[in-house]
Amino acid sequence: MRVIALGDREPSLRTHREIDAALDLMGGEFGCSWVATDSAEARDLTNVDAVWLLPGSPYREDRAAYDAIQHCLESGTPFLGTCAGFQYACVALARTRGGVAGATHAESDPKGRDLVIAPLKCSLYGELRTVRPVPGTLLASICGDQSFEGFHWCGFGLTDEFAAVLGQAGVVLSAFADDAGVEAVELPDHPFFLATAFQPQVGTSASGLLHPLLGGLLAAAAVRSDS
Repeated sequence: MRVIALGDREPSLRTHREIDAALDLMGGEFGCSWVATDSAEARDLTNVDAVWLLPGSPYREDRAAYDAIQHCLESGTPFLGTCAGFQYACVALARTRGGVAGATHAESDPKGRDLVIAPLKCSLYGELRTVRPVPGTLLASICGDQSFEGFHWCGFGLTDEFAAVLGQAGVVLSAFADDAGVEAVELPDHPFFLATAFQPQVGTSASGLLHPLLGGLLAAAAVRSDS
């Protein structure tokens, strides 16, 4: 079984060091490792059983991130996007499910007409927010129905306009938070496609425990690997 953590590692960032801690717990038999967006590995996902699209935008190779999302959508490969991974997933879903061909991200295209991801009114760098899962969703089945604190390191989020577009296209908006708006999106017709604005790996180095979302990704990868 092979799970890749797609992103561009920067060890000076606390959030990336927490990814290291999570990958240590996910590694070994699961083959979980960083894969840079500008690497040859990022361009060949044929034998990958799950993709975790990581925080840290803009990526060195944005196209690799979007191609990975598209691969997971088309092949049924389990996908988890967090922070930047959430943002890019929302853009990709607006294009593929919402029919918005020009959907884009304000960080990489600030003058774009269809800005699915735009600056938050209140930036959330190093901030905790109370995440409220929607009962009956995949997120709630993994994390529970009760609200919990989620760590953020971002200045961008899904706009209300395009949240409505995604919802009308069948994308489930599965969590919300004050100041951050939509906190999670998922696809009910996919084996495991989930993206969150909060970063579930933060706290791993202190607790020594893997966040349930990452455990859920591993479980989905195992099912795919065995199929």
